Amino acid sequence: MTPDGQEPLHDRLSRLIASDHAVPHLRRYFGVGPRRDATAFTGARFESLAGGGDRQAVADTVTADDLIAVQTLSVRVPAQAALDLLEGDLGGRMTDLLRAVPTGLDMVEAGAADLDADSSAHQAWVLLCKQRGIGWVTAGKLLARKRPRLVPVYDEVVRCALDRPKSPWLGLRTALRADDRALHRELAALRRAAGLTDAVSVLRVCDVVLWMGHREEHRKKGCAGT
Repeated sequence: MTPDGQEPLHDRLSRLIASDHAVPHLRRYFGVGPRRDATAFTGARFESLAGGGDRQAVADTVTADDLIAVQTLSVRVPAQAALDLLEGDLGGRMTDLLRAVPTGLDMVEAGAADLDADSSAHQAWVLLCKQRGIGWVTAGKLLARKRPRLVPVYDEVVRCALDRPKSPWLGLRTALRADDRALHRELAALRRAAGLTDAVSVLRVCDVVLWMGHREEHRKKGCAGT
């Protein structure tokens, strides 16, 4: 246990992704595997919709496709903020910040400075959170669309499953890098076992396993942790 009584994030993640349900949950979410007739969750298209939010032509610009993509994860950017992102000053400020956030960089390869409170990624998250109607969940999902390998999808269910870590981005990075990147390799192995391609980021695999594994308990109990 940590000094505040929490289970270390690395240990908690290791335990959760080792579940026998991890691969079936991934297959169900993405609509692959033995039950190909099953309907995938809409979030299965989050990263890939319209070629992805991190493709070279649009990597530093929030587009209408990005705004639709976050809707597949059950959040919506309010109309005024959406217009400002597409046509206004807010979009320009986001572009300036995104230009300083590396594309194609996996969280496990990132330095702490890529994700800490002074990073351009974090500043972009703060900027989005300041907009009327955009909370921390929606802000994080929009950034995950733009940098899916670096920024995780992180919502109330995943936060609860992880027992509300104080610094989720840096904490997850540390956990993925521990023990010669054992967790990162385990998540990549789950991706292969589920029949998913590398187009699905390791961070997205992590998110889906955690979310699918805890969502029912979270809804029933309104719990603060597993």
